[in-house]
Amino acid sequence: MVNVLVVESDSDRKAFPSIDGVHFRSCAITGLVDAVAWAEVLLFRTFEAVDLRAVWPNAANLRWVHASSAGVDRLLDPGLREGPWLLTNSGGVLDRAIAEYVAAGILASVKNLPQALRRQRERVWEYRVSTGVHGKHALVVGPGSIGREIGRLLGALGMRVDASGTSERPGDAEFARIRHVEELRSYAAQYDVIVLATPLTERTRGLVGPEVLAAMSPDAGLVNISRGPVVDEQALCVALASGAIGWAVLDVFEVEPLPVSSPLWGLENVILTAHLAGDTDDFAERLWQLFEDNLERYLHGSPLVNGVDKQTGYVQR
Repeated sequence: MVNVLVVESDSDRKAFPSIDGVHFRSCAITGLVDAVAWAEVLLFRTFEAVDLRAVWPNAANLRWVHASSAGVDRLLDPGLREGPWLLTNSGGVLDRAIAEYVAAGILASVKNLPQALRRQRERVWEYRVSTGVHGKHALVVGPGSIGREIGRLLGALGMRVDASGTSERPGDAEFARIRHVEELRSYAAQYDVIVLATPLTERTRGLVGPEVLAAMSPDAGLVNISRGPVVDEQALCVALASGAIGWAVLDVFEVEPLPVSSPLWGLENVILTAHLAGDTDDFAERLWQLFEDNLERYLHGSPLVNGVDKQTGYVQR
């Protein structure tokens, strides 16, 4: 019997799929230290940020940890990195929803829909000319599964799409070219939109700081659906307020929830959302399908999909 412990914000979940040879149990994150000793498989269904250092010493029976998000930075403390456990993520489950969010945010920004909504509330009839996205040049930082879905959708809108990754390499079906992320400052000015879809690692923390922002075109936009600390938030506020860049669409922040004192709330060239880009009404169903497919692989001794390199935070290819 394989014991699967599901860590949830709501520990009262009753319905689990019936799978031969599998016993499910749920717990709240606050009870994980005690409950983990029972588990062979750990499924994180909660996105709560929590210190897990006290959990791993009790995980003598644990073999596999699955994250219900694409990013695993909240789990990757030294205990998990150094432990013997397999780690998988939910890449693929969120891809289309996040790509649609990115496309919607870009279109809303270049068409200036937030201003139109303000005028609507004010009952002001205001004619204006907007810009379009066809032929514009987009850069997707992070050519993983989410980044590739973003590339496909932006390409379908007529944008020219490049990617930025851990190495320089030829283009492919989604991207005209793939450039080295460490040289981002040198080519940031060439893009009308920069979309951040990279995992948060020590190499990507603060990736978009004052130098990259200063190099961007004053009409360009920044979209962040990765993790807040990939961007220097203070430098971004300055760049947006001063007109150094044109606009931003932000779903993630250095501190979440975003403090009411943040100057981002008051900037009219920013669209803010509450870390919801990947959350659609069918998310839970798609997550469980992915996890059940991987669980069948686990039961049969087959390689798991979406295996994560615990040292880099990237999905193993």
